Amino acid sequence: MALTSFNHAAYFGRFSPQAEASPQISLFRSLKPPPFWPWEKVKIGPMSVSPMGFGTWAWGNQLLWGYQESMDSQLQEVFNLAVENGINLFDTADSYGTGKLNGQSEKLLGKFIRDLQGKSRVGDDIIIATKFAAYPWRLTPGQFVKACKGSLDRLQIDRIGIGQLHWSTAKYAPLQESALWDGLVAMYDKGLVRGVGVSNYGPRQLVRIHDYLKERGVPLASAQVQFSLISMGEDQFQIKSICDSLGIRLIAYSPLGLGMLTGKYTPTSLPNGPRALLFRQILPGLKPLLSSLDEIARRRRKTIPQVALNWCICKGTIPIPGVKTVKQVKENLGALGWRLSNDELLQLESAAMESPTKMIQNIFQTR
Repeated sequence: MALTSFNHAAYFGRFSPQAEASPQISLFRSLKPPPFWPWEKVKIGPMSVSPMGFGTWAWGNQLLWGYQESMDSQLQEVFNLAVENGINLFDTADSYGTGKLNGQSEKLLGKFIRDLQGKSRVGDDIIIATKFAAYPWRLTPGQFVKACKGSLDRLQIDRIGIGQLHWSTAKYAPLQESALWDGLVAMYDKGLVRGVGVSNYGPRQLVRIHDYLKERGVPLASAQVQFSLISMGEDQFQIKSICDSLGIRLIAYSPLGLGMLTGKYTPTSLPNGPRALLFRQILPGLKPLLSSLDEIARRRRKTIPQVALNWCICKGTIPIPGVKTVKQVKENLGALGWRLSNDELLQLESAAMESPTKMIQNIFQTR
């Protein structure tokens, strides 16, 4: 497959192991913060979305996030408050929800949109970005289109905003990967989605799918990747540079490092469940970064999570922090309407580089 729309050799040569090494701080300086105003929308393909969206991984996930169906009325308050304050991008997936609750996140979003549309037409402006899992039994384009129709049924909407491939199978099932790409083309051509995107794609594979889709007349609207002050390696910045060059919008998931960048937890005060194992490994080394976040937050009269999210926005990404309480919505909204200075960005990035252990990457992320 020819990769024709991007100067791949020149670009990747710049970052190859043989290329001259440069201090990581130069990676940060290469990303000029874009202008930002809270009342302006940003573009994802043909869609206008809020500069921050909200993730709904927790809506149905009992194992990691302790979801119970009794929380649904609270989640509806969360959704309504977000929309009332200008948030119109919500990220979900057909795999969100544990066990019998599989797909619960999409079902709840659909219900909340319908209830909202009963009061006003604001629901028409809501953009749902959902991800379709690359399950091993989804082997043909038709099966991937069927997955999209399943999400539409759960959401009870006419068209999905962004249909995303949840992960790449290039590492272990390259033939399936080609079929899934054709599935994205088919769902776009059938008008089931307004735009298509990918998740967990590394720099090389991101360029490949962009070119593949472009040859078939389908623009790649978005690329979702783990991106935060504790997940900012060379791959992340290569991906961001490629997105800027090719007109792809980068969506930053886990912008608060699963909660490590909230200031809520310490090595002796850990969350319940599986996250505790990861936090125990990483939190002890985050003291310089958390201290810098706290210092800037106090000076700005903000909170630590607001500063961490604003950093993502200043880097030109759309962060999608997870929300499951009204308090979290209110706090995350405080990341909008202002911007960190260049000196503050540099302070945070320097402190982040002092952290001995970074966030582990998704096992499905490709090169």
